[in-house]
Amino acid sequence: MSAVAPLARAAATQSVASVAGLVRIERLSKRYPERRTWPEILRRPFAVPRVTVLNEITFDVRAGEFFGLLGPNGAGKTTLFKILATLVSADEGQAWIDGVDVAREPARVRRLVSPVVADERSLSWRLSARENLNLYAALHGLGGAAARQRVDEMLEVVGLEDAGPQLVAKFSSGMKQRLMIARGLLARPKLLLLDEPTRSLDPPAARRFRTFLREEIAARHGCTVLLATHNTEEALELCDRVGVLHRGALLAVGPAAELARRVAGERFVIWTTLPESGALVDGAAAARLRVVAVHPPESEGWHRVEVELSGGERTAAETLRRLVAAGLPVARFERVPLSLADLIERVIDGA
Repeated sequence: MSAVAPLARAAATQSVASVAGLVRIERLSKRYPERRTWPEILRRPFAVPRVTVLNEITFDVRAGEFFGLLGPNGAGKTTLFKILATLVSADEGQAWIDGVDVAREPARVRRLVSPVVADERSLSWRLSARENLNLYAALHGLGGAAARQRVDEMLEVVGLEDAGPQLVAKFSSGMKQRLMIARGLLARPKLLLLDEPTRSLDPPAARRFRTFLREEIAARHGCTVLLATHNTEEALELCDRVGVLHRGALLAVGPAAELARRVAGERFVIWTTLPESGALVDGAAAARLRVVAVHPPESEGWHRVEVELSGGERTAAETLRRLVAAGLPVARFERVPLSLADLIERVIDGA
C-alpha cells in the first residue's frame, strides 16, 4: 500500500470532536442546483438535478496554525470559505469556530472570522489606503482615537505605513493585496480566510507576498490562517498542514513537509554535459540514486537528467558533492516541482 494512504484515511476518519482546534468541521456537505439550458428546463421543469460541491468534509485547524486547502478550481474551496464566513449554509454536517456553531450563531461567528478575497475591486480606489481602512473601521464600530491607533497599527503590520496617504488607484497589485490583509485584520479576527491571495500577482510579486504572509502575519501577528490555493508550491511552502481537496472530497490531510515527502517523492533534475558518465550511472547505487530519464541537450550540450534520490535534503547535498568530486560537470541540481494534477493523481492512486 502506498505511503499516502495513511494521510487519506486520516482525512476520512478523523474525529474533530476529540481535537481542541480553533476550527472544527465535521461531515460538511453542500449541493447546488445544476445549471440547465432552457430546453432542458421546459422538458423537465420540476426535475432539478443537484451537483455535490462538498462531500462530507471533516478536518480541524488548530489555533495559530497556517492551514492550506490545496485544490484545482471547482474543488469546493470557495464554497467551504463561504460556509465558514456564514455567507451560505451547509446542507449537512456542522462547523464550529472557537466553539461557536457557524449555522446556529452566525452573528458571533462574523466577529471571529475575516475573509480576504483576491478581488481588488472590493477596495475604494479613489480613497487613500488610510481612508479605506477608516471606512472599514467604522463598519466594525471603531471610531476616534481607537480607530486611528488601529489603522496605524495595521498599516505598519503590512508594511504600508508610508503609503497611507496614497490613493489606492496608484498601488501595485502586491500593495493592494497587503491592504486587503490589513483590512481583514482590523477587527482582530481569530481566523483569517485567504482565498487565492496571489492569484493576480506575477511570480516575483507572489513570492514576496508569500514571504510577507509567513513572516509577518503567521509568525508575528499570531492569527490563525486558512489558505485556499491551487498553487502546490504556495501550499507546501507556507502552510504547517495541508489538505488536498478534489471534486468536493478531502483526499488527504497532513503536515506540509510530510505530504511533500510522501506524495511529491524525491525526484531531482541534474543538468550535465555527461549524462552517461560513470560517476552518474555506475555510482548511482552507492549514492541511492536512480536515473529516471535523460532528455536531449537543450543548449550548449547540457542534458537534463531526471533522477530519484531517497533520503531527503541532506542525502541530496551529499550526493551532489560526490558527483562533482567524481568529475561530473553539474550546472544545476534541483528538485522537480510537482504539479497539482500530478499530486492529486498520486494521492488518488495511493488512497
